[in-house]
Amino acid sequence: MKRLTVILLSTIGALGVAACGGAHIPPAPLAPVPGAASSASTATRDSSAVQLGTALARVEQDSAADQSALDSLHERPADSIRGEDVAQEAHDLFGADATTTFDIDVSTFAGNRRVLEYLEFFQLDARDRFEIWLSRLGRYEGMIRERLRARGLPEDLVYLTLIESGLSNTAVSRARAVGMWQFMSTTGRGYGLVIDPWVDERRDPFKATDAAVNHLQDLVQRLGSVYLAAAAYNAGAGKIERAIARLPGEPDSVDDQTFFEIADNRRSLRRETRDYVPKLIAAALIAKQPARYGFVDIQRLPPLVFDEVSVPDATGLDVLARLADTSVAALLELNPQYVRGITPPGRAVVVRVPRGKGAGVAERYADLPVNERITFVDHYVTYGQTMSSIAQRYKVTVTMLQAANPHLRSRALRVGQRVIVPMSGRVVPRGAWSTPPEPRVRRVSLRYRTVSNSDSETRHRVAAGETASTIARQHRVGLAALLEANDLTMRSVIRPGDVLLIPSR
Repeated sequence: MKRLTVILLSTIGALGVAACGGAHIPPAPLAPVPGAASSASTATRDSSAVQLGTALARVEQDSAADQSALDSLHERPADSIRGEDVAQEAHDLFGADATTTFDIDVSTFAGNRRVLEYLEFFQLDARDRFEIWLSRLGRYEGMIRERLRARGLPEDLVYLTLIESGLSNTAVSRARAVGMWQFMSTTGRGYGLVIDPWVDERRDPFKATDAAVNHLQDLVQRLGSVYLAAAAYNAGAGKIERAIARLPGEPDSVDDQTFFEIADNRRSLRRETRDYVPKLIAAALIAKQPARYGFVDIQRLPPLVFDEVSVPDATGLDVLARLADTSVAALLELNPQYVRGITPPGRAVVVRVPRGKGAGVAERYADLPVNERITFVDHYVTYGQTMSSIAQRYKVTVTMLQAANPHLRSRALRVGQRVIVPMSGRVVPRGAWSTPPEPRVRRVSLRYRTVSNSDSETRHRVAAGETASTIARQHRVGLAALLEANDLTMRSVIRPGDVLLIPSR
């Protein structure tokens, strides 16, 4: 009988994610584990699919709360901070009695007006969410610092994750940047991340961190400054280089101060990029000394520790959770890269399970009947479909669908929405898997954002007969730049009514 390969992680040091603290994921058995002579009941399998749907809905709600706070962060209007407040805060932070140290240049710019405005924002407007983000630092800070250090980068760049995503692996921006490090698909693939309908490694905190650190190292080498590299992480290296070129005179060299010089020119960069480094500095100040800013009793989550199991074919994370005697939520947190809650069919992948569970999972999986590997399929709504018609198609009840999809409103289904369908122990044929619809291009809604004339971006609404090439020529920009700005490829389809962002020349 075919057995799974089990890889048990070894201790890698005090800051290593695989070794910090004790195993944290608490066991929470979902159902009896199937053995060689017995299998889970149909009710148990259906319940497993329902638990997965509920866990996915909770992740979606949590990500939406993160994104709401991040949107507020990006769109925050300028406040009026008094000059004496600026001077006093800088003195308090870095006076003679200061003991906190940083490996990014915080002290020089602590009195920057926008830094203090974001300090207020994190302490007041976004306080509840920022507390959650600070607690998440415990999960990943050691791992991220270790990898930054290995590349010779300042370890305090770990705080970029606070302003990028709030350390959410499932964060998705309006521009379709994904994961803790907010990679666009083109950049993510360029740094070796797998992105397909089954796996999105932008959501994998470990692989995405490797990619982000490599990207930051490239930007620092290209631009010669940590803060210019941080700004380029947000806007792209080309935009930062063009902004530097617009500075008066011929600078002999560039450094962190150069960022603040180009940020003073409102026409050079979007406000989000002009504020990016002040946000980073404010987040670093609070994260390094949270009690000083009123964040007391932060319960830092312990680092993740796990075993790795090689799974040969499509298997639900809910099933693996049952084999590991843990919760679906725990498996989703360890494996956020499996975007459908299932490992991909037809290829072997590695799945993380709580520390100490790997060998047992492998043994139980080897005895698991094929029809018990999958408890559900996912269906993507097409035009005119209802919960009833979907239930009829898969020969399940509407009640089962509603239980497995607590976040869906049965009378308001949208084309492209995902519906989890419990399979009641039936073997899932390969043809039953539907493919998620490919997003074409983000649409711009006026309710999302109001900008001043000096801070506006050029946008183009596609007319009948227009192509990406003709639009690029019309606006005198390169086709590659237009595609990159909208996360498109040469094979992408644009349609009348789509709205494209025109990159600056």
